[in-house]
Amino acid sequence: MQKYYITSESVTEGHPDKICDQVSDTILDAILEKDPFGRVACETLATRGMIFVAGEISTDCYVDIPEIVRALLCEIGYTDADMGIDANTCAVISAIQEQSSDIARGVNIGGAGDQGMMYGYATAETPELMPLPIVLAHRLVRRLTEIRKTNVLEYLHPDGKSQVTIEYENDKPARIDTIILSAQHHPDVSNEKIHSDLKKLVITEIIPEELTDDKTRLLINPTGRFVVGGPQGDTGITGRKIMVDTYGGVGHHGGGCFSGKDPTKVDRSASYMARYVAKNIVASGICTKAEVSVSYAIGVAEPTSITVNTFGTSKADEAKIVAILRKLFDFTPQGMIDKLHLRRPIYRRTACYGHFGREEEGFNWELCDMADAIKREAGIK
Repeated sequence: MQKYYITSESVTEGHPDKICDQVSDTILDAILEKDPFGRVACETLATRGMIFVAGEISTDCYVDIPEIVRALLCEIGYTDADMGIDANTCAVISAIQEQSSDIARGVNIGGAGDQGMMYGYATAETPELMPLPIVLAHRLVRRLTEIRKTNVLEYLHPDGKSQVTIEYENDKPARIDTIILSAQHHPDVSNEKIHSDLKKLVITEIIPEELTDDKTRLLINPTGRFVVGGPQGDTGITGRKIMVDTYGGVGHHGGGCFSGKDPTKVDRSASYMARYVAKNIVASGICTKAEVSVSYAIGVAEPTSITVNTFGTSKADEAKIVAILRKLFDFTPQGMIDKLHLRRPIYRRTACYGHFGREEEGFNWELCDMADAIKREAGIK
């Protein structure tokens, strides 16, 4: 019996890096709402008392970046400097320039906005066709944020993290080995109360009882104290949680982040397309795992390569699957944008709790509407 462990983490919307992802994507949404063809590459840095926004934006519209930043921080819950940053008094600095004309000349004719490799992954081990560790890690921090924002636990502050380690047997989840949950809190609350409350209101609510046993380790605020958090405790930067955003460390990652990038940037659009294709491959029943890889050259529309890895689970030859994908899907930047309807202000919601595995309005890359076509082309009954 083959045993191995997979660990995935997630973070709350109040984590410094996630503040930055949300700022970048909220600015992107504000521009796309007024100018669907705006070019945006927006980076954010958050530190004590300051949000710094930089990048390249080309658009005919105007958006008030300081207003966007302050409204977002208020929505997250950062309205007191003691929590890490105060939306009402923090400095907001903007250093925006236009997109390079050298890049624009390739994008304007439908070419990719950059070179690179992008990956999409799907597995049949969960209904979402996602790896179980990242699914549970996201659910934990979403629940943590829910009980904070609804004042179920008034002592909670916005920053927080989760981590889940699962033991696999013969490529299937067998048990949860370790759960870590860290929550920023008011200084006057005891660690014992935090441990009791979060075990009851978060862990028990989210974690399937059948996956735990008497050897499962539960670590809540492992240092014993988490008062200093947010940008006061750690500098945040856009794009520093790429494994949280994707598959929790399962499969490959090309290295390019998503947040703050309009869909002409294939780092985003091709990663969404690769997930869409991988999910439809698995949903078709051809295999139980699939990783789709695409690569691009800057200014060139057609991908330089398309590959599929089914990890030995496929009923069809992988070369045949690639041929099917080339027939059924348009992997050019414009083709991906049109297929997934990506010129819409849908990106703020993607910036927290994962870009994949969420069958929500706007997340068109999670649809399984091509599964039957793939199955038919493969000749699988």
